[in-house]
Amino acid sequence: MILVFDVGNTNIVLGVYSSKNLEYSWRISTDKNKASDEYGIIIDQLFKYNGLNLSDVEAVVISSVVPTLMYSLQAMSIKYCNKKPFIVGPGIKTGINIKINDPKELGADRIVNAMSGYEKYGGPLIIVDFGTATTFCAITENRDYLGGIITPGIKISSEALAQRTAKLPKVELVKPQNVIGRDTVSSIQSGIIFGYAGMVDAVVNRMKEEMGCYVDNVIATGGLSTLISSESKTITHVDKLLTLEGLRLIYERNK
Repeated sequence: MILVFDVGNTNIVLGVYSSKNLEYSWRISTDKNKASDEYGIIIDQLFKYNGLNLSDVEAVVISSVVPTLMYSLQAMSIKYCNKKPFIVGPGIKTGINIKINDPKELGADRIVNAMSGYEKYGGPLIIVDFGTATTFCAITENRDYLGGIITPGIKISSEALAQRTAKLPKVELVKPQNVIGRDTVSSIQSGIIFGYAGMVDAVVNRMKEEMGCYVDNVIATGGLSTLISSESKTITHVDKLLTLEGLRLIYERNK
């Protein structure tokens, strides 16, 4: 049994693999103030609820974009799973050629997504990850990671709109019936959902032009990928667990 962690700024997505099969997955809030024991108790309860035992964990694999949480998660892994975790970082074998100016700048989640996306869908491909930030990654047919784009995430933009304006409220992130809103709430929802879908399509099309080749696969992942993908003309696949699968693949390649 392999326990994998995808640690993002807003959520931690974790999953349990038995061989190549994802048996369970969960999403919990990222809390930089939680101690190792608090995370250990949460994960122990998730395991027990599903009839699992932490003592059966053979390996722990962590990808994180939140450095301040790493000590707690490593300590949790050692204490509750009796395993030193495998951390995704510089020097690991991925099979992806990082072509950006400073490879050390590239987030672990984007490396994992690139490997997982290429293994599952082949190249060339573009990956759009709807997380706290929305990121775009370009990978060629020859496994070259060319670079990408980072934009403010959907929730960040929605919350900023409510915080920085006197009369606009926070709204539920759902698709309105019409593009032209008839009230404030539907107008904001339209701007966020259809506006982001339009942004995604415009960016993807310009990336395709710069890549100079036909790109069959544009993969959407992340918590809000389904919502935006339903309105996008360029996204071809939604794969919410792309990162978890990548963590398993990276562990298998490096163990």
